[in-house]
Amino acid sequence: MTKKIILKGMNEEELRKYCENLSSPSFHGMQLFRWMYKNNCHDIDKMENIPKKIRDDIRKNGIITLLSMKIKSESRIDKSTKFLLQTNDNYNIETVSMIENNRHTVCLSSQIGCSVDCDFCATGKMGIIRNLSSGEIIEQIITIMNHINVPITNIVFMGMGEPFLNYKNVIKSCEILSAHNGFNLSSKRITISTSGILPKIDLFIKEKHKYKIAISLNASNNKVRNEIMPINKKWNIESLIKSIKKYSFCESRPIMFEYVLLKNINDDKKDAIELANLLKGIKCKVNLIPFNEIEGEYSRPDTDQINLFSKTLNKFNPDLMVLTRWSKGEDINAACGQLATINES
Repeated sequence: MTKKIILKGMNEEELRKYCENLSSPSFHGMQLFRWMYKNNCHDIDKMENIPKKIRDDIRKNGIITLLSMKIKSESRIDKSTKFLLQTNDNYNIETVSMIENNRHTVCLSSQIGCSVDCDFCATGKMGIIRNLSSGEIIEQIITIMNHINVPITNIVFMGMGEPFLNYKNVIKSCEILSAHNGFNLSSKRITISTSGILPKIDLFIKEKHKYKIAISLNASNNKVRNEIMPINKKWNIESLIKSIKKYSFCESRPIMFEYVLLKNINDDKKDAIELANLLKGIKCKVNLIPFNEIEGEYSRPDTDQINLFSKTLNKFNPDLMVLTRWSKGEDINAACGQLATINES
């Protein structure tokens, strides 16, 4: 039995080689790339400039569709929509569309589940099932494009999974998203969030990728971070900061630190002072994220405490860019830390 060829997620070079293997000119690979990504066309019969021989092979041996939509949930409090999608091997993932003014941000998942096990995150409670392929990542975008007629302006890898534990497929999908013949999205509009997988952070910077990077820090010291983020026992705060300080980040792409505010855990004034001092000398932006409710012991600080934390950060480190990011789609469990699915193997 001939093994099926998965075309979705192939880059232009791979599609060129695919065409060459069929004894066809390689430029047809570029045409396939444009049809699938730039033109968002997945009907072989509509690809009129692709030779019949290639189209016949795709029909017989190729796979283009990798996800099917199960449920579309629309928020009643803001312009957020959550999509429950199913993979071809019957696992479920979630992706979110968020619209505010002229900004349409899509929050992508990179894994089915997550092995990092942050204590305040619903995805971590799932455990890890597997990585998503580059094609499955890309198809999340395509699904949203097909259901929401608003141009996508920003991509954030902040959905299910730890992107840097699926480094190869995440970077490959980013390259397709930013390719001129692909989605043609500016690299500075793509943000990859990581809990702090130090070897991959170093590799990301060594390879000089232009995508934005966000570190999910969530604590100002190792004692607290060890409790809420077990990954810190492997790569602690000092090692993260030491590594990041080796590199310079330009004005248009400062490194971002994400800090989920947990009541009576990491939201005290002394935590803010400690965080301000920790980040001195680093050109960065801090996103404060008031905790979004999931089952468990954690809760969100009150608004006064959140505002005090932000003001304290700025007072003790005036160079910081501090933003309180109120999450979208809370009423449909689409906010930061709330994505999770039930999967049966």
